[in-house]
Amino acid sequence: MKLTDEQIERYSRQIILPDVGGKGQEKLLKGSVLIIGAGGLGSPAALYLACAGVGKIGIVDSDKVELNNLQRQILHSTDDVGRPKSESAKERLNNINGDVEVVPYHTRITSKNILDIIKGYDIIVDGSDNFPTRYLVNDACVISKKPLSHGGIFRFDGQAITILPGESACYRCLFHEPPPPGLVPSCQEAGILGAVAGIIGVIQANEALKYILGIGELLTGSLLVFNALDSSFRKVKVPMNPDCPVCGKNPAITELIDYEEFCQVRPRPAVDGSDR
Repeated sequence: MKLTDEQIERYSRQIILPDVGGKGQEKLLKGSVLIIGAGGLGSPAALYLACAGVGKIGIVDSDKVELNNLQRQILHSTDDVGRPKSESAKERLNNINGDVEVVPYHTRITSKNILDIIKGYDIIVDGSDNFPTRYLVNDACVISKKPLSHGGIFRFDGQAITILPGESACYRCLFHEPPPPGLVPSCQEAGILGAVAGIIGVIQANEALKYILGIGELLTGSLLVFNALDSSFRKVKVPMNPDCPVCGKNPAITELIDYEEFCQVRPRPAVDGSDR
């Protein structure tokens, strides 16, 4: 594809970067990212990916905008309260950049639909807020060999890791199985500083951009840990686990299940990052 004069002007500050250029911008416009959750993590990720000119952005979210979301979920505004988040996200992103095809999925991610949804995208950004979804997304991406950017936030802390199935550690290499019910409070119970969600969500967007462009070093094999109270970042090495039940040498998990029952939690009406 050939960039139009308007696109050259819009993306000029990216195009002049030696590692991007016109060819890189064309890669972005041809690229696609699926964001699971239009919440605290998915909001900043979606905004920066749209501004960068990623050609196709999918938004999976079955929830509606609530007033308490607006402290951190910057895709949405007060006027959006009560609207489906996927609809609000599509409208906001289209207003920012008409080059971007925004595909809303007003549905819960389940073992039945996730493989069909993720197959049309280059990389997946997981902005979910619960363990059943995180494990389902990880397992689906490993099984289908889809790159995955994982982000997590809690109070004043955040973390991010990028997973290239078959090449780097997956989420289960890091956390073998979900914690016992009730051991880890949700953000709804424990709270979250909104800026932490923004920082981690932007890091996830950065990982997706680097992957599409084929530049830099991804957060593969390393968990990036951020603390807002002392403004510190540190990396923790995460090696591939040969005994991992999904990406190990003899995987025990070869089919997807819905993990609500496994985690002993009732299915939520949304899988969206709404508490993030």
